[in-house]
Amino acid sequence: MALKDILVHVDNDERGAARARFAVDLARRHEAHLTGLGVSGFSSMPTFVDAELPAEIIQAHIDASRAEADAAGDTFRKVAGKAGLGVEWRSIEEPVADVARVVALHARHADLTVLGQPDPEAHGRSLSLDIVERLLLDAGGPVLLIPYAGKFETIGSHAMLAWNGSRESARAVRDALPFLEKGAKVTVLQVNPPSRKPADRDVAGADISVHLARHGLKAEATHVMAEDMKVGDMILSRAADAGADMIVMGAYGHSRLREMVLGGATRYILQHMTVPVLMSH
Repeated sequence: MALKDILVHVDNDERGAARARFAVDLARRHEAHLTGLGVSGFSSMPTFVDAELPAEIIQAHIDASRAEADAAGDTFRKVAGKAGLGVEWRSIEEPVADVARVVALHARHADLTVLGQPDPEAHGRSLSLDIVERLLLDAGGPVLLIPYAGKFETIGSHAMLAWNGSRESARAVRDALPFLEKGAKVTVLQVNPPSRKPADRDVAGADISVHLARHGLKAEATHVMAEDMKVGDMILSRAADAGADMIVMGAYGHSRLREMVLGGATRYILQHMTVPVLMSH
């Protein structure tokens, strides 16, 4: 599937501007329409807290949120205005802003959604980890996450595919194909591959590598045992060693609650990513 409709969430900060520039370059490469999205409103709070807040406090918060969204729109228009693309800005305001629900609604009408990695130091100016996790489950399509630290001028020349044979990772492979130009290199990495019966297919990622090769990609399969480190840490380490400019992986092969309680690769990558990551659920 070609990328013809891209959505990018833009915050009013330096990383929001950088993410907008990244999305503009991506849209230009794919000759796609680009939509920027800002969401403003008063964040949802427990009823007993909301009832105690004076009306002027709530209004002040709404006004500040509206100003942030307006500034984000100015940033987006400045970055995208001279790009020679079909672009639009959407500013969504709700009395009680459920950001995850609003962004997910718009994401379902796009081929790809571009978000920023949750930044724990942003103090409410970027999407929280909880919101991004909900979006991965609710967007209905691939989400490309851009790290809050670093510059990323290329993507897709060498992708690291974190493969585990799941439905989620299979979908991520298909969602990543528009990024991978003919001849691009793909490293298929299996971490702690399970022992399989002789009748089972996909030994250590071999079958998915053949599938990628049929798309004209230089696919190479490898596997590794991570006995003394987290799976997510191993993926990031191998991506750095290989010089990958992109990681492709399924999101939440286990339940989100299980990963929140016990830890998991999805949440670890969200917190520690060092290159853009394409996730699909």
